[in-house]
Amino acid sequence: MADGTGGVRRVRGMRGVLSSERAWSRGERAKAAAKLMVGWVALLWLLELIDVASGHALDDFGVMPRAVPELVDVVPSAFIHFGFGHVAANSVPLLVLGFLSALGGLRRFAAVCALIIVADGLGVWLISPDNSNTAGASGVVFGLFGFLLVSGFVERRLLGVAVGVVIAGIWGGSILAGIAPTQTGVSWQGHLIGLVTGVVAAFLFRRREPRGTLNA
Repeated sequence: MADGTGGVRRVRGMRGVLSSERAWSRGERAKAAAKLMVGWVALLWLLELIDVASGHALDDFGVMPRAVPELVDVVPSAFIHFGFGHVAANSVPLLVLGFLSALGGLRRFAAVCALIIVADGLGVWLISPDNSNTAGASGVVFGLFGFLLVSGFVERRLLGVAVGVVIAGIWGGSILAGIAPTQTGVSWQGHLIGLVTGVVAAFLFRRREPRGTLNA
């Protein structure tokens, strides 16, 4: 669409962002990834504020296992938390791991996150204990950890391998503790499903390179 000045107006919206993404510089990718993740985390805090103000009405969007009507909550449950402490625990790792994952491209990042959220929610619905209510972004956190942990090796990228080693050093202990079935009040099932789905996503959405190359 012409803007009246002889130029062409830039396409706005997510569709335009994704279609022009390949032409972005590294700085532009980093800026877009940062904006996306800050917005995501801000949304989680806003939803928790609304939850508290409404007498925790949003808690009903958590996943109750094996109840067919609860399938509609598979996606919303990833954005709902049970208290500010719950949001705070997920905010930093989601911000960092999400930013690092999004640097590889917003289109791929959207696909990875969609797979993790849906698979994790369905898995929780299927195997969680009776009468449990599961919500929170930790499944996404564990999924992105798994994705970043192996994607560097899968794609044969030195920088990706280094990222995997660093995040393993920072969060590896917490990840192992989070999938231990001995904890109470924690959805280790959701954590484990998210982690495995993230690893699978690293293979499904890997960037193709010529055989035998190892890139930075």
